[in-house]
Amino acid sequence: MSDDVVPQPLTLAIDTAAPRLQLALLRYDGRVDTLVEDIAKGHAELLFARVDTLLARNGVIYAQLQRIATTTGPGSFTGLRIGLSAARGLGLARAIPVLGIPSLLALSLGASSGPVTVLLDARRDEAYFEAFPAPGRRAEGPRLLPMAEARAAIVPDSTLIESPFVDIGAMARFAATADPADYPPHAAYVRDADAKPQDASRIPRRQP
Repeated sequence: MSDDVVPQPLTLAIDTAAPRLQLALLRYDGRVDTLVEDIAKGHAELLFARVDTLLARNGVIYAQLQRIATTTGPGSFTGLRIGLSAARGLGLARAIPVLGIPSLLALSLGASSGPVTVLLDARRDEAYFEAFPAPGRRAEGPRLLPMAEARAAIVPDSTLIESPFVDIGAMARFAATADPADYPPHAAYVRDADAKPQDASRIPRRQP
């Protein structure tokens, strides 16, 4: 490493919110290595094996990790829980910061500059929507809007992002310098879960 390169914290970034497993390792020298695999489900079975692969090919062991970041949603309920559980577990084991990066904010990092509008199809003719004054700079926060209303709210001359796949390398770089206190690793679903807990009136009663 040259003397004029500022060392970066060794940061592992994880994204399991979409039908793709994405990992990135930001190295001390500022370079990023990524591992991306398209999968609709099965993140739990593959995640740690792929992390092992990524670390090994960079000559890194778990004990050297200094930060971990994972997306927090909106996204796949199961995928988010897997990513969050893995990140929290590693963070607890290593006693290092774990950052939860909201998925729409992570997506905004795919733009190079200027205002960014992120609009994701949430089905049911609705959209997850957030407008950013610049990549990674939060404003009003994410909203769930009717699709037509979301399209009408697109910021003129902004970069429009509609893909659910984050730039995982950019997310690792962001997480390396972000304040962990600003990004707690908690799921952010935006829309309530479809499954509703049973109340007493809905629980079947056994007949005497």
